[in-house]
Amino acid sequence: MSPMIGHRTWVLIRRIWITTGIALTLVFVSWSLFAYRANAEAHLATIRDSLVVNVRHEGVWKFSSPRAVQVPKVGLLFFPRSLVDPTAYAPLARAVAAAGFPVTIVELPRRGAFGGANDPALLGRALEQMRKPGAPPRWVVAGHSRGAVAATDFAATYPAALAGLVLIGTTHPRDVDLAALTVRVTKIIGTNDGIASERKSEANRRLLPQATRWIRIEGGNHSQFGWYGFQPGDHRARISAKEQHARMYTAILDMLRAVADSVPPAI
Repeated sequence: MSPMIGHRTWVLIRRIWITTGIALTLVFVSWSLFAYRANAEAHLATIRDSLVVNVRHEGVWKFSSPRAVQVPKVGLLFFPRSLVDPTAYAPLARAVAAAGFPVTIVELPRRGAFGGANDPALLGRALEQMRKPGAPPRWVVAGHSRGAVAATDFAATYPAALAGLVLIGTTHPRDVDLAALTVRVTKIIGTNDGIASERKSEANRRLLPQATRWIRIEGGNHSQFGWYGFQPGDHRARISAKEQHARMYTAILDMLRAVADSVPPAI
C-alpha cells in the first residue's frame, strides 16, 4: 500500500469515527432529554387545590398544606436529581405536604451532573430556605441520585442544621465521611438500580453512622424513584413504579414522624 493510499484510508476511518461518535452523542442526548422529562402524573401534582398549595420562585419549589393552623415541627428539604425536571418529584412533595410536613425542593444547577451538586452556593441557598421566617424549626434533608450528593455535602457542611438525612438511589456518601453524624439517617436503594448499584452502595457503608436504617426495595431501579422516563444506563425494574414510590414515601414519612416525635437536642 502506497503512503498516499494509507493516508487516505486513515482520513476516511477518522471521519467515520467522528461521524459515528457525533451520531451516538446526539442519540444519547436526545434520549436523555426525553427520559428526564416529568410525566403527566407529576404535572398534575403541581396543581393547587384545597389540600396542597405550591409556589415556585427562582429554582425553589414550596409545597404546603393550607389547612395548617400552626408552624409544623418538621419540614422536608429535597434535592432532585440533576438534569431531571424537578416537576418529576412533585407527587412525592405533594403527598408529604398533604401529610402535614411542608416541602422545599431546591433545584440543582444544570452542571450538577458534572460536579455542581456540591456547589457552596447551592448549599447556602438551601440553608437560607430553612432559616426563612415561618419555616419549621427542624428539617430532614433528602435527595435522589446527584441530589443525594448535595444532601450528603449539606450534612457534612451544616450538620447542626438538619435533624434527619434520607439518601435515595445513590452510592454516596463517597467523598465525605458521615459516620460521626448524630442525626437519624435512612438509605434507600433499589436492587435493580443500574446507576447506583447495591454493591457500590454497600462499599461506602462505613461512611454512614452504624445506626443508619437501610431500606432495600427488591426489584426497584433508579428511574422509578422519580416520576420521569427510563434513564439511560438504568436497569429495568421488576416492580411497578407505584409500588416503588409507595415504599419511598413510607420511608420518608417514617423519618419525618420520628423526628417530629423526638425531643430536640438542647442548644
